[in-house]
Amino acid sequence: MVSNNRIERVAIVGAGGNSGKYIAEALLKTGKHKVSAITRSDSTSALPQGLEIKKVNYDDEGSLVEALQGQDALVITMTVMAPPDTEKKLIEAAAKAKVPWIFPNVWSNDHANESLSRETLVGDKIMATLKDIKDIGQSSYVAMITGFWYEWSLSIPPAFGFDFPSRTVTFFDDGDFKITTSTWPQVGNAVAQILSLKVSAEGPNDKGPYLEQFKNKFCYTNSFTISQKDMLDSVLRVTNAKLADWTVKHEPSKERYYAALEQMKGGDRVGFAKALYTRVFFPNGGGNFEETRGLQNGILGLPKEDLDEATKRAIKRAEELGGAF
Repeated sequence: MVSNNRIERVAIVGAGGNSGKYIAEALLKTGKHKVSAITRSDSTSALPQGLEIKKVNYDDEGSLVEALQGQDALVITMTVMAPPDTEKKLIEAAAKAKVPWIFPNVWSNDHANESLSRETLVGDKIMATLKDIKDIGQSSYVAMITGFWYEWSLSIPPAFGFDFPSRTVTFFDDGDFKITTSTWPQVGNAVAQILSLKVSAEGPNDKGPYLEQFKNKFCYTNSFTISQKDMLDSVLRVTNAKLADWTVKHEPSKERYYAALEQMKGGDRVGFAKALYTRVFFPNGGGNFEETRGLQNGILGLPKEDLDEATKRAIKRAEELGGAF
């Protein structure tokens, strides 16, 4: 049970992962939370300093319930390659442990847009998860809509279309359509800020912000709302390059999307990435949720970020990957 109208104890699944690490570090930095990492008993992932480590066996519900006892919130960050029943096991264990708040494994695009949610191929699972939480009735959720992770997505060719080793970019359509995207540090900031709010209003005249205003809703945050051309301009600035140094190609977004679906039929996981990303770039297809939904950045006091600094991190990651995906 939450005490003092504040979230104090937070458990994170995936605290050693790409976004989970930043969420954990941001929560610890507030000085307001005791943060635990829920991790498999055989995991060797490096974890941020200052976390309490709770080893679990996902095939033993009792170990999950025990690890979640006394937690005020559960934050779930997992790869899409995780076993499909993992999140459901966590939600059911959280209910038995009476965890009042869950941040499910969303961290993506606008799933209130039904066609976008369905056609990005991940929406059915996400919406089923949200329904499960509501149907069980013990916990409330906050579903973070952050857009794609900028550093991850710029660094791999099937995503935003940039191939750094060959200095080639493929624009979807004319490259002008803007989508909403977030850096990993901003995702961490957003979770830390929302979990640092008071839980409920303190008196009839309290207009907030408080956590219950986000109960069983989507929370929209971002770092940038930008086009592929904006990204390329940033790349050119931080690398001191000229447009002539790059090969710019064009591909109709819908043709690319349906070709990617065909790739998937052959078991090619690159096809999944291409379909997922390209669909968000459909003109007026819902990828710019800053325009269609608005943002909670101001309410949460999120910082404005430097696009070029984020681009530098993405290029470094691309160099480390060597063009791999």
